[in-house]
Amino acid sequence: MRIGVSLPEKLLTRFDNIILQRGYSSRSEGIRDAIRNYIVHYEWMTDVHGERVGVITLVYAHSQRGLVDNLTDIRHEFGSIIQSSLHVHLDHDNCLEVVVLKGDGLDVRKAAEKMMSLKGVKHVKLTTTSMGKEL
Repeated sequence: MRIGVSLPEKLLTRFDNIILQRGYSSRSEGIRDAIRNYIVHYEWMTDVHGERVGVITLVYAHSQRGLVDNLTDIRHEFGSIIQSSLHVHLDHDNCLEVVVLKGDGLDVRKAAEKMMSLKGVKHVKLTTTSMGKEL
């Protein structure tokens, strides 16, 4: 199936450089691989049942209108499971935030998904581990 996608020039240039370095035969093959990786990551991220400890790492453009307020609202909404957070100014335009959570895995995932859906958030990574006896 064919689809059309609009991308910023800088993002596409970076992607093209990566697929060239990795030896893909075409941009389409690189996109298929990226989509497969995204699906695997999503499926892994959704398997968070039970009590979990999680770390959300995000990089965002602090100048994006309303973004800081939206992130604050999310932190308040999930305040009962957020244990700690760290904020670092990476450069003039970007901030790094690390949020440590402990609680129901579905709530941990929901907090990460809310953060990743905000305009101006450039990268989000959720890492979780079980609180069960197997640790």
